[in-house]
Amino acid sequence: MQLSKRCEYALRALIDIGIAHEMGRDLLPIAELAKHERIPLKFLEQILLQLKTAGYLDSKRGKGGGYALKKPLQLVRIGDVVRQIDGPLAPIRCASVTAYERCSCPDEEHCGLRMLMVDVRNSTAGILDQHTLQDVVQDTLRALKKDRKTPPFRV
Repeated sequence: MQLSKRCEYALRALIDIGIAHEMGRDLLPIAELAKHERIPLKFLEQILLQLKTAGYLDSKRGKGGGYALKKPLQLVRIGDVVRQIDGPLAPIRCASVTAYERCSCPDEEHCGLRMLMVDVRNSTAGILDQHTLQDVVQDTLRALKKDRKTPPFRV
């Protein structure tokens, strides 16, 4: 499994917005976020709109505006965000829970490849679904503190 650039940028943006929230900033301007993460502004606008439509973010327009989390950090599961942006986690359709399609295999029930890919899907989903945005934000802040680096987006 490889995340798309869109999904990678979406996760990085959510983490940064989460860090800003933890640092006491409710709104993070999109230009500041794009500059910090080195994400093209127009592409980031599309991604943030998709995250807003999915219910993860709120926004405020105009001077002093920006993006904020709509859901509490602990309720945003990383697996859900990946599925929202990139779709099913299964490497092949016949191993998918949410987008199952019958494959061309003559005996799907006894197909070793499908069984292996179901295990891959289950392992990937298990890891991504057990981690929340809060976990990743706290891990990031701990690593910054350990290395004595100033967290971005301070008040």
